Amino acid sequence: LKSNPSNNEEKEAQTQLTKSDELQRLHSQALSAYQQEDYEAAISLLDEILAVCVWDAELRELRAECYIKEGEPSKAISDLKAAAKLKNDNTEAFYKISRIYYQLGDHELSLSEVRECLKLDQDHKQCFSLYKQVKKLNKQIESAEQFIKEGRYEDAISKYETVMKTEPEVPIYSTRAKERICHCLSKNQQATEAIKLCTEVLQLEPTNVNALKDRAEAYLLEDMYEE
Repeated sequence: LKSNPSNNEEKEAQTQLTKSDELQRLHSQALSAYQQEDYEAAISLLDEILAVCVWDAELRELRAECYIKEGEPSKAISDLKAAAKLKNDNTEAFYKISRIYYQLGDHELSLSEVRECLKLDQDHKQCFSLYKQVKKLNKQIESAEQFIKEGRYEDAISKYETVMKTEPEVPIYSTRAKERICHCLSKNQQATEAIKLCTEVLQLEPTNVNALKDRAEAYLLEDMYEE
């Protein structure tokens, strides 16, 4: 305004000033909603602020936290990926993205994100610890799948049993392992065991197509055509 004190400039400045006051008010409300664990309200307020402050990494990280609490991991990933680009050396964002992918059962993407974190800081304790876990699990799953390709079903079963021991905390890995063991049992003509294990998987995931197909194959071996 000092450099160009025209009416238009003054109007523009006043409008922007009013808008920034409004955004600060929304920001306070969003933080307060977050602290009170009203994540839905916080997201709605952050949506409004981020429509204007598109490049604010911290606000995106806060909204990602709210999405995680609300059980919307894919939306959290999208905000965290933006935050990783917007803020230099954002190891925290890469760590969180990797953890979310891991919890969702996507060990390959988890591995690739945690590597990005270690590229920025090879001594990052949390990332290194996660990296070791994901790498170990990833290697076991790859090895088990290779055994299946080669028709070495006993070896594959044994390897998938190891996968369940490596990651007992995240249920999706146990379910996937059981699904693949059922496949191996069915291929290995061990029909009774295959039916039992596939049924276990289908109780957890009634629409699991692979388990349905493998159980059907096992029923055929037992001449149980109706089933």
